[in-house]
Amino acid sequence: MDFSLADKRHLEAAQGWLELGLPLDANEELEKIQPQLRAHPDVLDVRWHIYANAKKWDACVDIANAIVRCAPDRSDGWIHRSFALHEMKRTQEAHDQLLPAADKFPKVWTVPYNLACYCSRLHRFNEAKDWLKKAMGIGGKRVQDAAAADEDLKPLWESMGETSWKREQSE
Repeated sequence: MDFSLADKRHLEAAQGWLELGLPLDANEELEKIQPQLRAHPDVLDVRWHIYANAKKWDACVDIANAIVRCAPDRSDGWIHRSFALHEMKRTQEAHDQLLPAADKFPKVWTVPYNLACYCSRLHRFNEAKDWLKKAMGIGGKRVQDAAAADEDLKPLWESMGETSWKREQSE
């Protein structure tokens, strides 16, 4: 089913409210969308962000699972699900759920980047390093900038020594 013009506007308004940091207003806009369209992956994606803003990770996992089921060729559902699992301190499960997405979405740098983060937290540093290099090969400087300040990669940096990371990136 396609979005009507009114439904598209409600979805865009919800996205705008989220960008303004007003998740309750975003949720109100989503509720104005026709009920049969509320399970659309675009609507679910906005709803996931609303719940993530509230740190309701169990609901985020459920929403992300729904996205993966109805739109398995969209990377965001896979990424969102694992992110929520990681936030729930279920990092091994986050890794395992995201791993199939690495082959499925070879041009999405967020997948290997998040796998690097999960491996870092799991103290699997060689894997973390390999995933991070793969992410950098896809996303370049954007990945390097994100990685420099990411707390999830801190165990990796500590295992390598900061100078090792900087030296490797200049090679």
